[in-house]
Amino acid sequence: MYSMTIHTVKATTFEQTNFEQWKEAAIQTLKGKPFESLMTATLEGIDLHPLYTRDNVSEGTNTVRVGKEQTGWVVAQQTYATDGKQFVSELKTALARGNEAIVYDGTKSLEWDDVSLAEIAQLMVKYPMIVTNVARNDAFLKAFTFVPEVDRSAVKGAVAVAGWLIPAGFDHVRIYASDTWKAHHDGADAVTELALTLAQAAEQLDKQENFHDFAERFFARFAVDTHFFMEIAKFRAFRMLWQAFGTAYGVSEVPYVPIVASTSLRSYSKLDPYVNLLRAGNGAFSAVLGGADVLTVHPHDILTGPTESSVRFARNIQLVIKEESHADKVMDPAGGSYFIETLTAELVDKAWALFVEIEAAGGYEAFLQQGYLAELLEKRRSEVAKGKTSLIGTNVYAELTDTNLTNWDGVNVEGRLAEPFEEVRALFAEEQPKTVLLTFGELKDFKPRADFVGGFLATGGIRSEWSPAFPDAQAAIDWLTYEKPAYAIVCATSAMAETVMDQLLRDCPEEVLVDAAGKFEPAITQQWLSAGLNGFIYGGQNKIDKLLDIQSKWKGAVPVEKA
Repeated sequence: MYSMTIHTVKATTFEQTNFEQWKEAAIQTLKGKPFESLMTATLEGIDLHPLYTRDNVSEGTNTVRVGKEQTGWVVAQQTYATDGKQFVSELKTALARGNEAIVYDGTKSLEWDDVSLAEIAQLMVKYPMIVTNVARNDAFLKAFTFVPEVDRSAVKGAVAVAGWLIPAGFDHVRIYASDTWKAHHDGADAVTELALTLAQAAEQLDKQENFHDFAERFFARFAVDTHFFMEIAKFRAFRMLWQAFGTAYGVSEVPYVPIVASTSLRSYSKLDPYVNLLRAGNGAFSAVLGGADVLTVHPHDILTGPTESSVRFARNIQLVIKEESHADKVMDPAGGSYFIETLTAELVDKAWALFVEIEAAGGYEAFLQQGYLAELLEKRRSEVAKGKTSLIGTNVYAELTDTNLTNWDGVNVEGRLAEPFEEVRALFAEEQPKTVLLTFGELKDFKPRADFVGGFLATGGIRSEWSPAFPDAQAAIDWLTYEKPAYAIVCATSAMAETVMDQLLRDCPEEVLVDAAGKFEPAITQQWLSAGLNGFIYGGQNKIDKLLDIQSKWKGAVPVEKA
C-alpha cells in the first residue's frame, strides 16, 4: 500500500500555469484593489513586480551572469583599540578567531610606537590590509616602512589615502578607489552609488597613462544596506558596469576589480540597538550573495562604542554565513534568479545612463554640488517619519527603556535615518508630560486606536497610561479634573468620538492638552480645532513633526512629570 502511494505521487503531473493565470488568481484575492497595488516603487525608479518569470529576463537583456576570480570572500573585521599596543593584541586575537584581514579605520586616531608598527608590518606579509578614513600623516602608515623590501611584493590589500605616496615595492596593494560610503549615507540609492563609482573611476583615470595599470591597483568600496535584493543586484551590476566602463576606454580584456563592502550605518539606530544585529546580518548576507570580495560587519553598538561581545557578534555573523549557507563555495550564488537577473539588468541600464549624465554635467564633484543627494536623504527620512519605511525599535515597536544616546568618537557618519527619532527621545528623556489615553466605550472598540497611539508616542519616548473606559464625556471630565494629566488623547470609535468631543472640549480643564486618535471629515476636524482641540494622531502622519508639536505645546506651560 505504501509503495503504491509513492508510485502514485511520482506519476502525478500538474497542469502548467502561465503568468496570466497567476495574475487572474492574484486579482481575485485583492478584492477590488488594482493589480498594480502589488508593485513596489523604489527610490531607484524601479518598480518591483510581485512575480518574475523567464519572460522578464528575455524582454530587456540577456541573462546576466556575474563571475568572480574565485569563490568566497575575505572576512575583514575592524579592530578597535585605544593605542597601537592594544590594537596589535586585539588584532591577533581576532585573526585567531576567524578574522582574515588587518582592518584599520583612522577616524579614531591612535598612539603608535615602533614596536607595535613592526608587529603590524610582520602581519601585513601574511594578511591583506584594508585601510579607510586615514589621513596621510597618520602614524599607522609608517608600518609600511617596517616591511623589508624583499617581502613587500607579498603585501596585498586596499589602501587609498589622499596625498600619500606608498613606499616602493608594494606592487600588489591597491591604492586607487571609488568609495561611495559617504554618498550612500548622504542619501544615494543603488543607481546613484553605481554611477558615482564609475564617475570617481573616470576622474582618477584621466590622470593615469594606462587603463590596465590603473585597474590593477583600483578597488570599489560600497556600503551595503538592508534592502536585501537591491543590494545583491547592486554588487552584481557593478561587475557588468565595470566591463562596460573598460570597453568604453577601448579595452578588450578588462582587469578584475575587487569589491570591498561594509555594512551600512544608515539604518543603524541607538534605539533598541540589538536590532542592528539583524540589519548587519541582512546586509552581510546580501553582500555575500552579490559577490563582495571583502566584507566588514559593523558591531551593533558601534554608534555608542563597541564592546568585546559586540565585536565578537559582528565577526561571527560572517563565520555563521560561511558555515551555514556554504555561499563561499559558489561563484555567483544569486545567478539564475529571474528577479535578481532582471533587477541587475535594470540597475545596469539606469546607472550607466546616470553616469553619462554626470560626465556631461562636469563630473563627480559637479554632480554632488547639485544637491540631488540631499533631496534623496530628505525623502528617505520623510518615509521613515511617516512609517512608510520601518526601522524596528525606532519608528515602530519602540521599547520604552533607558537608552544610551552618546556618540562614540570612533565613528563619523551623517545621514542616519534614526537620528531625528533619537533627538526627540533625548528631549523627552529629560522631562515629559503626564500622558493618558482617554478611552470610551468597550475595550474591543477603543483598543485598536489606543494601541496605535501608545506605540506612536513610544517612538518619541513618551510613556502613556490608559484611563478607565468612560461611558460619556462627563465621566471623562470628572476624571481629568481629579487626575490632572498634562496631555490626553481621545481613543474611541469615530462615532463615539463625535458624540463626546463637543462637551469634552468645552468643559475639560484648561491645562490639559487634548488630541484625538484617528482621521475625521474636514468639517468635523475644523470644528474641533476651533473648539480647542490641539490636533490628531493617525497612521501615515509625520511622527517627528507631531512629537515636536507635542513637546512645544506643553513645555513650560503645563504640568510635567519627570521621566
